[in-house]
Amino acid sequence: MEERAKGSVVTIRGPVVDVRFPRGESIPDIFTALEVKIGNERVILETLQHLGDNVVRCISMHPTDGLSRGVEAINTGRPISVPVGDGTLGRMLNVTGDPIDDMGQIAAEEQYPIHRSAPPFTDIVPHGTTLETGIKVIDLMTPYARG
Repeated sequence: MEERAKGSVVTIRGPVVDVRFPRGESIPDIFTALEVKIGNERVILETLQHLGDNVVRCISMHPTDGLSRGVEAINTGRPISVPVGDGTLGRMLNVTGDPIDDMGQIAAEEQYPIHRSAPPFTDIVPHGTTLETGIKVIDLMTPYARG
């Protein structure tokens, strides 16, 4: 297994966290996940901006309470991904793909990144029915096509 780049937290402003990587190290691409430990908890940061001087600006997917400057941030080298498929039906997940319904791990064979391109327009098959929202004003004045 290859060595993953490690940086350190330099600034925390609510959910916005800046991470500096050592000179000579490659910085993570946009939408790459970084992993930080706060006690026994794993916090996922998503890279959103390159600030220069080997610093990246990230948004935290978890509360940043207890996070402090100097904490190590590990570049995962991949985007935040969530499980997809039949195993996710009826389950509740957070934005990082972890189950939050106390029903154990999710049995899914595939995972997709949370930032994906939309399907090609030719693959979208509209249905000939309208979507009933149950809100009379919307259903009457601006009905939506299902699909």
